[in-house]
Amino acid sequence: MQTCTQPSQPSQVSQLARLRAGELAGAQSLTLSENLSEFPLEILSLADSLEVLDLSNNQLSSLPETFCQLHKLNIVFLSNNQFDTLPEVLGQCPNLEMIGCKSNGMTQVPAHSLPAKLRWLILSDNRLTTLPDSLGERPRLQKLALAGNRLTALPQTLANAGNLELLRISANQLGGFPAQLLELPKLAWLSFSGNPFAQTDIDSQNIPEVPSSSFTLQQQIGQGASGVISTATWNTPQHALPDAIAVKVFKGDVTSDGYPKDELHACLIAGKHPNLVQPLAQVNEPGYLALVMKLIAPHYRNLGLPPSLTSCTRDTFTEGFSLSINHIDKIVQQMQQVFEHLHNHHICHGDLYTHNTLFDDEANIIFGDFGAASLYHMLNPSQQQKIKRIEQRALDYFIEDLLTVCAESDKKTERYIRLKRQTQEALR
Repeated sequence: MQTCTQPSQPSQVSQLARLRAGELAGAQSLTLSENLSEFPLEILSLADSLEVLDLSNNQLSSLPETFCQLHKLNIVFLSNNQFDTLPEVLGQCPNLEMIGCKSNGMTQVPAHSLPAKLRWLILSDNRLTTLPDSLGERPRLQKLALAGNRLTALPQTLANAGNLELLRISANQLGGFPAQLLELPKLAWLSFSGNPFAQTDIDSQNIPEVPSSSFTLQQQIGQGASGVISTATWNTPQHALPDAIAVKVFKGDVTSDGYPKDELHACLIAGKHPNLVQPLAQVNEPGYLALVMKLIAPHYRNLGLPPSLTSCTRDTFTEGFSLSINHIDKIVQQMQQVFEHLHNHHICHGDLYTHNTLFDDEANIIFGDFGAASLYHMLNPSQQQKIKRIEQRALDYFIEDLLTVCAESDKKTERYIRLKRQTQEALR
């Protein structure tokens, strides 16, 4: 009925064995990663309960027509498999809202493969050259990740995607900026670097290059889609640079946001600002791309947490976390200054979120993570204005999210009411 090779982790064997033995009856979530080459039909026994199914990191190339029996399925992950075509049966799943199918080498997305309730679609790092018009005919579409494909155009129907808030189209083959995106009423987080129309020759502020042999990596302090950040020490004294440094070593050729070299370039172009991560030097060697940064003081911590599967595009916060309205107001003023600084350099950050913001007890902030950043000086003045307006919406969402964690005792203050009213008016 199904075939699979010997898995490497016994715990994964027991999960599949438990499914076959009927021990997972009523399960709402299921993860199977066992080098499967065929869909285990026993999954269908969970049709009346299963809401989240993760079949990533297998060898699957198709799904059975009976897959749509999973009538409660809300989320499916199929990344790192061998799907050449997005399975059309997904379009028949009545409650399916989220599809993750990156890194498959996929070349086709049939018009009928997109479910009616589609809200979140991840097709990054495939080989897609076109997308169906039906993509713009999914009114609930909110988040769309298409970076790292071979797209030469986007469907004109995306002009109708009135609920689209986050879009990644970096690292494709787009010859011009897709004009149908510029009037979308909710679009706020946009990345488009690494396309032919977005090539740039701007000098990166004469940031020095250093060899990778000039420092030694120490403790890992962070990791994201594009690379790993570690503390580091200089092997030889660098009189023009601080002793306390961190190094982000980029990984891979393409990430969910685009090319690492575009992230590095945007960060260098942004230059110095008191509320930005400070770049010091770059490493640009064959197979080794890295950014040397000033080490951030340890008393800074993350302001927010990334969006959840439920919140989709909106940040989350640690349970019980709150801020005074004075601190919120101070954070907002600093972020507004960062926003103007970046756009004065024609940089659309693309990821203006609290989870990319560090803060301390005095509400001083440091903003970073240029993985989704795009330069837009090559666009015409009207397009440039609309790009800035799109990211202004992200700033308004940033403020709105902060107001959700305002201390209850401050919600009747003049500052809170002012910020709340301004944000509501801006997002109408």
